[in-house]
Amino acid sequence: MTNRTLYLMPLTIWLAGCGGTPKDKPVDSSPTVAVSVVTASTETWPSIYEATGSVRARTSAVISSQLMGYVREVNVTTGDHVHAGQLLVTLDTRDLDANARRAEAAREEVRTSVPEADSAVAVAKANLDLAQTTFNRMKELFQKKSISSQEFDEASAKLKATQATYEMTRARRTQMDSKLAQAEQEVRATDVTRSYGHVSAPFSGIVTAKGVEPGSLAMQGTPLLTIERDGPFRLEVAVEESRLGTIKVGQPVSVRLDSVDRRIEARVSEIVPAVDTASRAYLVKIDLPELPALRSGIFGRVAFPVGSRAVLAIPARAVSDHGQLQSVMIAENGIAHARLISSGQKDNDRFEVLSGLTAGEKVIFPVPQGLSDGVRVEVRR
Repeated sequence: MTNRTLYLMPLTIWLAGCGGTPKDKPVDSSPTVAVSVVTASTETWPSIYEATGSVRARTSAVISSQLMGYVREVNVTTGDHVHAGQLLVTLDTRDLDANARRAEAAREEVRTSVPEADSAVAVAKANLDLAQTTFNRMKELFQKKSISSQEFDEASAKLKATQATYEMTRARRTQMDSKLAQAEQEVRATDVTRSYGHVSAPFSGIVTAKGVEPGSLAMQGTPLLTIERDGPFRLEVAVEESRLGTIKVGQPVSVRLDSVDRRIEARVSEIVPAVDTASRAYLVKIDLPELPALRSGIFGRVAFPVGSRAVLAIPARAVSDHGQLQSVMIAENGIAHARLISSGQKDNDRFEVLSGLTAGEKVIFPVPQGLSDGVRVEVRR
């Protein structure tokens, strides 16, 4: 015996006890109840493919450590709102601080050597100028045969020596500039590395996950926090591989969320064409309007229209729930009868009836308080 049979038995017994055809039970002699009815009718509804998924922030970031070190402070916890640039986690960077001080000392050493090198260049340039003047004078005297060749050669050699000394001091001064630039780069590099010990928020948002505590050892790439950016959310749903060609970017869809008691009209914003090999499904992302009740992780359903079909429909409020069973009251020959039905999809305030009713039957709606099977009814016009 199936579970559905077990569920049907109590209601079947209830229906048999409350009413039946006039042949089985005398009609209730109580006063006639005035009722209104609606006619179960065939309507054209869009064919719907429904997929489920979760609400996600459009932008989220996993904050990881860029260096290895012990955690000194964690300034936030899950659920906190942070603003861009806010300090979140502080690591122990004492060894990096020492490296930075060494780099700064090396830079200062080079800087203090620059004036000395400039003085050496100036002295070498003065000696060169003197040697050049002396050589020019000795050249004139040599041309007039006033000095010997040896004296002229000595002046020429001295000019070449002082010129070489000047070029050497200039080269050393240029090397000093290179050393200073290298020292500056080393200071900046140590400052950047040391800054990794202060982890800040990349944007304003909500802390949704926290994976670090003070005293723990953070490794490179270790996730510390997860932050979701302030702003609108989107629904991400898994869609069957066979539907890949029927869903398009920009397509209007209907969304229902557990935390929002109404249907939301939205559009497909992105389709990830890569199909998951395990589930044989691909990811579809739907942008949602800004609503106060939205939170990351909320369960949602999205209805994709894929055509149209004819359905038998009645007002949703005409249906009574009895556990997992559903029934309606119909008016037939002036008598109210309870009827088990099986319902399908819901569209706004209309229910699709899969079985239990036929087109044209009169469904009592609204159902008067206390109306039971077998009671006489009078249909209002």
